[in-house]
Amino acid sequence: MTRRYDDSLYIVPEQTGDLLAGRCSDPFSILGRHNAGKVDIIRAFYPDAAKVRLVVQRPRSAPAERAMRPVDDTGMYIGTVPQGAHYHFRITWADAVEEAADPYSFGPLLDEEDLNTFSKGINHHPERMLGAHPMMIDGVEGVRFSVWAPNARRVSVIGDFNIWDGRRHSMRLRHAAGVWEIFIPGIGAGERYKFEIMAKNGSLLPQKADPFARFSERPPATASLVMSDTRFAWSDDAWMGERAGRQSPEAPISIYEVHVSSWRRPGGDPDRTATWNDLTRELIPYAVKMGFTHIELLPIMEYPFGGSWGYQSLGLFAPSARHGKPPEFAAFINACHAAGLGVILDWVPAHFPNDVHGLACFDGTALFEHMDPREGVHRDWNTLIYNFGRHEVRAFLISSALMWLERYHIDGLRVDAVASMLYRDYSRVEGDWVPNVHGGRENLEAVSFIRELNDVITREVPDAIIIAEESTAWPGVTHTTPEGGLGFSFKWNMGWMHDTLTFIQRDPLWRGYHLSEILFGMHYGFSERFVLSLSHDEVTHGKGSLVARMPGDYWQKHANLRSYLAFMWCHPGKKLLFMGCEIAQQHEWNHDGEVDWVALNDPLKAGMQRLVADLNHMMRAYPALHEADCDPRGFSWLIGDDVSNAVFAWARFAPNGVPVVVVWNTTPLVRHQYRVGLPSGGYWHEVINTDGEIYGGSNTGNGGGVNAQGQPTHGCNWSCELTLPPLAVLILSPFLPEV
Repeated sequence: MTRRYDDSLYIVPEQTGDLLAGRCSDPFSILGRHNAGKVDIIRAFYPDAAKVRLVVQRPRSAPAERAMRPVDDTGMYIGTVPQGAHYHFRITWADAVEEAADPYSFGPLLDEEDLNTFSKGINHHPERMLGAHPMMIDGVEGVRFSVWAPNARRVSVIGDFNIWDGRRHSMRLRHAAGVWEIFIPGIGAGERYKFEIMAKNGSLLPQKADPFARFSERPPATASLVMSDTRFAWSDDAWMGERAGRQSPEAPISIYEVHVSSWRRPGGDPDRTATWNDLTRELIPYAVKMGFTHIELLPIMEYPFGGSWGYQSLGLFAPSARHGKPPEFAAFINACHAAGLGVILDWVPAHFPNDVHGLACFDGTALFEHMDPREGVHRDWNTLIYNFGRHEVRAFLISSALMWLERYHIDGLRVDAVASMLYRDYSRVEGDWVPNVHGGRENLEAVSFIRELNDVITREVPDAIIIAEESTAWPGVTHTTPEGGLGFSFKWNMGWMHDTLTFIQRDPLWRGYHLSEILFGMHYGFSERFVLSLSHDEVTHGKGSLVARMPGDYWQKHANLRSYLAFMWCHPGKKLLFMGCEIAQQHEWNHDGEVDWVALNDPLKAGMQRLVADLNHMMRAYPALHEADCDPRGFSWLIGDDVSNAVFAWARFAPNGVPVVVVWNTTPLVRHQYRVGLPSGGYWHEVINTDGEIYGGSNTGNGGGVNAQGQPTHGCNWSCELTLPPLAVLILSPFLPEV
């Protein structure tokens, strides 16, 4: 029996020309299923296919095949199926036959309410909606792709699965939110992809990586990779249950800052980069042995330029492929928690690089950034500034922060370059910035974003900590937002770092005239919750290493640094030290190299390493050295005016712990019979003497301790006479725990 065809069913719509030319903004109006009474018209677009056939499911018999009619040589095929029948395609290529479901047979994918809340900026988890998500729809496995590009004329998903042909998988626009979507059947995790975007004027933009990609190719390759939605099998319940107490203002916090690529090169090979598995085997035991409570990683969010150290991030949802796959990163975090280590990530919402495959001019307009370079360009770094006043951009950034904290169990974020966000005239000359609506220099949109970020994290991940790198005197950085603050947990104390480094680099002969550089920090030391930081920024950009900046000969340089680190550990505030500083690395940090581990053959380097470990263990053992870091009742100067001897002394207290007294001789002269006040009587142990032989010192000291005498001094009822070693710190306490 001859089948009769109704030629009217095979007429192509008027917009088909735009589809074939790659200009169509509504491919679903042409392709896929379209009802025509008792039959559905099926249109498909497979350029370069030899033929395409419909495989139609029948309820009581085997599937039937029907040829699809090609429309000239356009790559368009048309066929019909009974109304509502299930079907798929059998496509014959030059070298293979492919069975594929029709990507244009699926209805709208994203929830309308999610789209509405995203456009209003009240959806703090758009990463669950946008990006690439493997899933099953109507029994068909594939990947749902969606992307925000409200000003594009056409958006397509391109990848190996469609020979990077932007005409093959054009997406549907959900108009209210400016989000494009499509479900591509038959692909899954591991697929490479990008978005091909046509601007309103019809020009094709450079192929764009997915802003919400959860993994990417290893740079310099730039494609995004589809990742499984399967969650990592965590075993860190004990850690997570204790985390709030481990990260409170009263807890001992000592952070080891690490640039993952240059901490240690596998086999010493400068061309190799450590994997997360390597770091699990080596970095975690090292940090534990050294007594640090946390590791802080310079940004590991995917970034194109290695020389940026990660601070020019583009993949805000993707651990860098330089070190392994996302499950391996999760396993590293899990292992840190098992070892009792917290993990803090540096996170950069202040700016992003202008690489063409990234966020810049994403849909042909300034979408993520500002159009006006006076607002949208960082002159210092030649990077672009996020438009913090745009709802969708804020949601993008907040969802990134939450993703690291929730999906990867990260314990805290250190927010980079906060000062550059707060001020519109940051590092700008007159006329190169735009005042706010009140005519001021404050970036009101950025301030609002920061407060919203911290409020959301406080509500959804209350035991995580958020640390600000903020170098100005902006008030209330660590105050709550109801109090008018920014809502951070801690703030880097950049003023303390600058002043005290200036002091310790001075010739000891003149230090007595500059005591204020040490004393001044305590005038504001409790105005915020501070982290004392000696970060990567202090050992690069031509500044030299810490030990190289110390005055004196080789021995004195190390003695000065030992005393300075002990001063830091005994000063109120949490601690952060960049890798290599703990071994007094001689040369400046080089991101293409590694920590100079060979230097540990030098007793002075090994002694520095031991001192840092002992300081960490001591800080944990003595509540007086951490419980009142943020409480002025926990600190008292004993000596701060000894200009002639350049000696400092102070006491630290804790509500339920014994006091600690610290004496710092900042000159190379031994001071004999130097009297210092003590808060109580009895025997005071010399807990740490940085001039000890085990640290590379001259072993001058007090034989392990002294007895207090009932002679009032420095406002105390008790005192003692000490021998002060040269360029050294003595740490005394009536209690001597095992450290």
